[in-house]
Amino acid sequence: MSEIDYEKLAEIELQKDEAEDAQSNQEKTFIPPPLEDPELNINHPYYDVARHGIIQLAGDDNSGRKVITFNCCRMPPSHQLNHTRLLEYLKYTLDQYVENDYTVVYFHYGLKSLNKPSLKWLQTAYKEFDRKYKKNLKALYVVHPTNFIKILWNIFKPLISHKFGKKVTYLNYLSDLKEHLKYDQLNIPQEVIRHDENLRGKQKGKLPPVVKIPPPRPPLPTQQFGVSLQYIKDKNKGELIPPVLKQTVSYLKRKGLRVEGLFRRSASIQTIKDVQKLYNQGKSVNFDDYDDIHIPAVILKTFLRELPEPLLTFECYDHILGITNVESSLRVTRCKQIVQGLPEHNYVVLKYLICFLHMISQESIYNRMTGSNLACVFGLNLIWPSKGTASLSALVPLNLFTELLIDFYSNIFNSRTVPGEILP
Repeated sequence: MSEIDYEKLAEIELQKDEAEDAQSNQEKTFIPPPLEDPELNINHPYYDVARHGIIQLAGDDNSGRKVITFNCCRMPPSHQLNHTRLLEYLKYTLDQYVENDYTVVYFHYGLKSLNKPSLKWLQTAYKEFDRKYKKNLKALYVVHPTNFIKILWNIFKPLISHKFGKKVTYLNYLSDLKEHLKYDQLNIPQEVIRHDENLRGKQKGKLPPVVKIPPPRPPLPTQQFGVSLQYIKDKNKGELIPPVLKQTVSYLKRKGLRVEGLFRRSASIQTIKDVQKLYNQGKSVNFDDYDDIHIPAVILKTFLRELPEPLLTFECYDHILGITNVESSLRVTRCKQIVQGLPEHNYVVLKYLICFLHMISQESIYNRMTGSNLACVFGLNLIWPSKGTASLSALVPLNLFTELLIDFYSNIFNSRTVPGEILP
């Protein structure tokens, strides 16, 4: 079958999808998506595209990799969206993450004849995403695939390497995502949720049985992950620095300072779960047994990410977002003011961590991890909003703030002393 025949067949399948949606009374007419992200500045270089919320940051997957989502239902009709600009914005977004391992979730529902890009655009897009983008893409999840996707796959199959093809996973229902991602961090459009409910309703003509979720168990006395700093302190004879933080920092300081790409790589999900379990049970962990320097690095990030409240606290979130509105020469002073306002315990733990990250940045000639690179990794592990996830536009101030903490560590943390024995 020729490419032209495949394209015609794909268009027919897309029209079938639209007809089924209309029959389900889901969307009889195309409604352009509402404006997204109130934090988005009109001076954003891709404001015309970003305002639709097509591309979103969605926290981390189960391996600590950043997740980017692509929402077809938020794409307006083609005459209202410059697809060349969309491709540029997608690259602009991914450029912030391609040096680290990352994951993409593609929500197919909502792609229609009115808003779909041309086949030529898709081919151009695939070619534009060279090895730089494909190397560290660890997984591409396609949610709610249809025959249209299968036909596209046949068109692109000659271009797609076997290695890249293995990264693609098709998921029929939203619940399937829970095996791979932190589902509650995903900002899934309501249209996609309704479509998923409709699909499940059609499954054997009824909704699946409700699964009873057992109540959460109280944390163990030795618990390290998912509990507050105060809880860990109370259970560890008043020690301010959590054992898992102290041990990972100590190990990485001894053996990881000059490891290229430290904190950029992921590790085996099962191994990370096993190590977490050991820590939570109060058992000893010897990272030499795993022969992988990235395991303690991922454990460190996981510990920060699973705190009930971020280390920089919810209260600081809006203050940190405002850092880009501060004159450049005054930003370090502003950072210092925000940090000084932290509770004493948070301040001590933050100083301990940033001191270590500053050490890493001082070895960037070997490890390639400058303050800016470390900020891209740690920004969202140190601060996130109390509801939902940080938007893409919030990344700039969050990462800038983190970069300033690392680069100007001595200036920012010189006003409050920390007992010398707990410094990294």
